[in-house]
Amino acid sequence: MPSTTIRLLIVDDHPAFRMGLVALLGDQHDMQVVAECGDGRTAVELFRLERPDVVLMDLRLPGLSGVEAIIAIRKNHPDARVIVVTTFDQDEDIYRAMQSGAKSYLLKDSTKDEIVGTIRSVHSGQAPLPPVVAERLTKRMQRPNLTPREIEILQHLVKGHSNKEIAAGLSISEDTVKSHLKALFAKLEVQDRTAAAISAIQQGIVHLGE
Repeated sequence: MPSTTIRLLIVDDHPAFRMGLVALLGDQHDMQVVAECGDGRTAVELFRLERPDVVLMDLRLPGLSGVEAIIAIRKNHPDARVIVVTTFDQDEDIYRAMQSGAKSYLLKDSTKDEIVGTIRSVHSGQAPLPPVVAERLTKRMQRPNLTPREIEILQHLVKGHSNKEIAAGLSISEDTVKSHLKALFAKLEVQDRTAAAISAIQQGIVHLGE
């Protein structure tokens, strides 16, 4: 292998997709997949052992999520270069990934040339974003952040819980729930709990099944 070879770690919980990426990147003269895995905790350990030049990381992983894995990796290796490769294209998913320290964000339907080109760009120190991703990131950055408690309440809203159920689940008063809802509606620019739940799902703040 020449000294300019880009050493890669692939992290995705779908074996068939990992195999596809390994085959695709194995054809590149300047790339070598040095490790692959299907969960976030193993990814953190493999990064420590292999020190890859670039990581391709999915977002939805068992145990430790992609965002949590990126944060854990960069805690000890702040120069780590991670590209998110995922099916999730909502504003909040993109924002959280970039905030965690990812250098780029690709969707799984990206072309071979887009994937290979992004890897080379990130390896050279750039942080390219596809136009649609950049547009959604900009849009998200113009909105106020939600607090952890507001996100918890949104998760309950999406499940159809009443104020009383939310209060019991979070060990807070119903008045406190109402206060948080008022702030949530203002931040999401909606008028009621149904619209808030729909907005949360559409933006990727909350995912169904969480």
